[in-house]
Amino acid sequence: MHKQISTGIQGLDAILYGGIPDGSAIIIEGAPGTGKTTLGVQFLYEGAVQADEAGILITFEEFPEQIYSDMKSSFRWDLRQLEKENKLRVVGLSPDVLLEQMMKPDGLIEQMIHEIDCKRIVIDSISLFRYFTAANDFEERRVLYQLRNILRKFKLTSLLLQEQSDLNVSHVPFSHFIVDGVIRLSVRPHLDVFRKRILEVVKMRGTRIIEGEHTYRITDKGIYPLNAAQTIAEHHREAKDKISTGIKELDHLLDGGMDRGAVYMLDTNSRANYMPLIGSILSERLSSQDHLLTVLSSTQTVEELDTLMSRHNIELGKVINEKRVHFIEHYNRQVPSGWEKAVYYVNGLDNEGYDQFLRNKCYPLIQSEISCETKWFVYYDLNTIISERGTDYVLRSFAKEAAFARSLGMTVLVLCNFKEVGEQVASFLERTTNGVFKTWVDGSNQYLQVTKASNGQLSEPYLLESTKEHPFIRLI
Repeated sequence: MHKQISTGIQGLDAILYGGIPDGSAIIIEGAPGTGKTTLGVQFLYEGAVQADEAGILITFEEFPEQIYSDMKSSFRWDLRQLEKENKLRVVGLSPDVLLEQMMKPDGLIEQMIHEIDCKRIVIDSISLFRYFTAANDFEERRVLYQLRNILRKFKLTSLLLQEQSDLNVSHVPFSHFIVDGVIRLSVRPHLDVFRKRILEVVKMRGTRIIEGEHTYRITDKGIYPLNAAQTIAEHHREAKDKISTGIKELDHLLDGGMDRGAVYMLDTNSRANYMPLIGSILSERLSSQDHLLTVLSSTQTVEELDTLMSRHNIELGKVINEKRVHFIEHYNRQVPSGWEKAVYYVNGLDNEGYDQFLRNKCYPLIQSEISCETKWFVYYDLNTIISERGTDYVLRSFAKEAAFARSLGMTVLVLCNFKEVGEQVASFLERTTNGVFKTWVDGSNQYLQVTKASNGQLSEPYLLESTKEHPFIRLI
């Protein structure tokens, strides 16, 4: 992991888990009006004021006087004063003169770097190199390579501003491949009412990042990412009671584990081998003395759950005798002798009868044991409920059941195939839950991603690998 330097932009530093890796070259790209120049100058200003790191701003299109005036009137950044203190240089050059001076031993740029002990540099903007090279791709690449190598030679942490007029193009610019990071700014229509500003770290070598899009504003203090500020607030809130999934990498993604008393959804399908994940979570709960309520699915019997638990050294029969596990069965299937007392058969009940069973039998059992400080974990396959009771039933009852579970501090894990239930139902379920894991298969590999969590963070996709050691699964 590289040493990181603060950008001086609190929300952006949070997204970057501390800042930009020292000495890296980062592209800031976006359409005109997205705030690229503001971000670049803010990086230099806050670096000089907060970190006592001098910087240089190279501008190809604007005169220094205009930049002084704009930054002073909009953000009260006194760039002239920083120049007097040898903490900043604002230089207007053409692209060809910049390259000439940077490559020249003891040239203008090298003199300024040594004169103020420069650590940061912003170039606004490298898009003009394309015109300088007469749109010759080979020549443009050569120029960008030279620029990057010179910046590395002087060990400068650099922001290279780049215009991007069409944010929907699938083509990846060559410049993305030669730099260490790319931060994209965009402005999009939102709800046909206003335009929303979006910041996304597309690439960043040498540091973790908070994946996804972050709303930002341009305030009188500069660029201000809102979502990152919310994430910072999350870390200062009172710590929640966490329960382990048994998979240390997944616990890490969830800031220590699943929140006790929260409702989680596992979005998966029949191609994905999700049972090792389920096995780890359920066995961890049972070994922690939680009580378990599970709605058996059409594809999972009590015997199969017993086999899964035994792999994790959990004797399901013993737990049943301790009255710590209960099953709801929608199908007329036999269970091992002596286990019948743990199974509630609901295959003969219509939806109204099923609701009455939950209210009159299931909920009172849970409430009576919770009063004795018993912890409960609930697991079921929602696709089975939809198959047996219909989508309308789920839309009518799921939110109420989730609210009841939360009110009693019960932790719930619901299995569902979002693609199978449809976009509208999936959107409703995602809104109702506190967290969502997604697993899918691509070729011969299976992946997992946390797409919703209480800390507001979206994880990057992780490869799911089977292992011979407990818990027989890990995330890479």
